[in-house]
Amino acid sequence: MDPLSEVLSLLKPHGYITGGFDAGGRWALALDDLAGRIKCYAIVSGACWLRVQDVDEPVRLREGDCFVLPSGRPAIIGSGPDVEPTRASEVLGPGRGGGRVTYNGGGDVFMVGSRFEVNSRHAEVLLRTMPPLMQVRTSGDRARLRWSIELMMEELREGRPGSALVAQQLAHMMLVQALRLYLSERSRDDVGWFAALADPQLSAALGAMHEDPAYPWTVEKLAGRAGMSRSVFAERFRARTGETPIAYLTRWRMMLAGERLVQGRDTLARIAGSLGYESEHAFNTAFKRVMGISPRRYARAGIDASGGSAQRPGEPL
Repeated sequence: MDPLSEVLSLLKPHGYITGGFDAGGRWALALDDLAGRIKCYAIVSGACWLRVQDVDEPVRLREGDCFVLPSGRPAIIGSGPDVEPTRASEVLGPGRGGGRVTYNGGGDVFMVGSRFEVNSRHAEVLLRTMPPLMQVRTSGDRARLRWSIELMMEELREGRPGSALVAQQLAHMMLVQALRLYLSERSRDDVGWFAALADPQLSAALGAMHEDPAYPWTVEKLAGRAGMSRSVFAERFRARTGETPIAYLTRWRMMLAGERLVQGRDTLARIAGSLGYESEHAFNTAFKRVMGISPRRYARAGIDASGGSAQRPGEPL
């Protein structure tokens, strides 16, 4: 599985609210519902402004723009960059189930999309290293993204049986297509694992690690996959991701281990071996160093959070 697919599988995003938003006049909303979530919307008609924490300037969004807010950073969207915002949770309400929302009379800007919940204990780590704002155009040769948006609008408008489920599936397609297009534009200012995917050479090394995380990768072997010298690869990888190749590999292994620990179907020894560790002790040491907690305590915390029962001695974690 490729790195983007694997990370999205680990995050398990599911459409929490999928619908349309129609606003008019002078308005602004502070999006206070972004923590632990991914928001992906497309501007169908009109225009508006978006301010996101850690993005230097307000961004003008026009018809045909699609934007993704993946990191949980505070954001404000509105008719102008200096309009005093109202909290979105006060306007939209926590219990709304999608459909079309009209605000302040509507008529000036209409957007469709979805807010995704993520079911992963690693969500904060993964999402915070993604760009605070990803903006792409749906015009030109972006037919697949436009197709998802147009079908979503149709489902929301006609309200046929099963339309809510179909709209959510289309929202997933819209999210993946937007991420793909953003990667294809290869922004050079971002830092994190997602930024490395936009670099074809670094992406080849990431793909190798994700394809076989148990393999005894070294910087030299990964540089070979990237078609680069060891020193140039190590320097570029760190500049793009903020960490060394081996640190990234170890952290990814521990995230995979964490998911399996919480699922409770494998023993520690089996998990350790499947990720390239020759002994349970070596795996325990690496896990505690990266995750800050022992594997057994991590598993029990996951079981307690899900309301399950604690592990019995000798049973798989």
